[in-house]
Amino acid sequence: MSRAHRAAPAQRLTRTAALCLLLAACATVSRRGPPVAPPSPPPAPPPGGVESVPDAVPRAEPRSAHGNPPFYGVLGRRYFVLATADGYLERGVASWYGPTFHGGNTSSGEPYDMYGMTAAHKTLPLPSYARVTNLRNGRSVVVRINDRGPFVANRLIDLSYTAAAKLDMVRDGTTLVEVRALTPGVPDQFTRSAQAPPPSLYVQAGAFADERNAQRLLERLHDAGLASAFVLSPLEGKSGLYRVRLGPVASVAEFDALAARLSALGIPGVFLALD
Repeated sequence: MSRAHRAAPAQRLTRTAALCLLLAACATVSRRGPPVAPPSPPPAPPPGGVESVPDAVPRAEPRSAHGNPPFYGVLGRRYFVLATADGYLERGVASWYGPTFHGGNTSSGEPYDMYGMTAAHKTLPLPSYARVTNLRNGRSVVVRINDRGPFVANRLIDLSYTAAAKLDMVRDGTTLVEVRALTPGVPDQFTRSAQAPPPSLYVQAGAFADERNAQRLLERLHDAGLASAFVLSPLEGKSGLYRVRLGPVASVAEFDALAARLSALGIPGVFLALD
């Protein structure tokens, strides 16, 4: 059994507990009691293997009657469901979920298929579509988002088993990704090549219009022993903000460690940024 499958139950327990709280708070978002153990053995892989499963194809769909409240709360945190997926772009940590949840209800009310090209996200509308790119190897997939989660700290998206396998992240269980929402009928501008070197990734701790505020945060981070912090000046023709960043970071473990230290300093909500 792979390390991912050994680790998955512990990760899923946290998510299950969160979803139970979510059920009590807002039944339209919850997965309505996913089973702790699969009701039957996991299904056999597709005849051609997971690599034969095609990506999701964006198409116009009505907003799901389930899983789309204006907001909901889990473990003391409130999440606001986006009115639209248009323009959404975020980088962070992806995880995956598999046999334990196969056949259970997703937040949209659809059954979860571990061999489908689907994903769970906390705030994107259900359903919506997104291109997920593994920033460590350049692999990319398109998924249909029909579920809520993951509710583990610093996790951005929870992928189906097949989507994770196609990104080559099943063994590690997590990876650093870019999530870009796709609009049906609008060309997908994906250009990253699997042969291209991985981009440099940084943790962004803050962005300020006033350079003095950026310098104050930089001094605070240096005083706390975070020597990799620096200020990135505004780029011509782009945002006029002074961005405070740390890194580069090369792994999920490094990202989690930096995020935890920043949270302890009262700086939550950090995210990944490209060089």
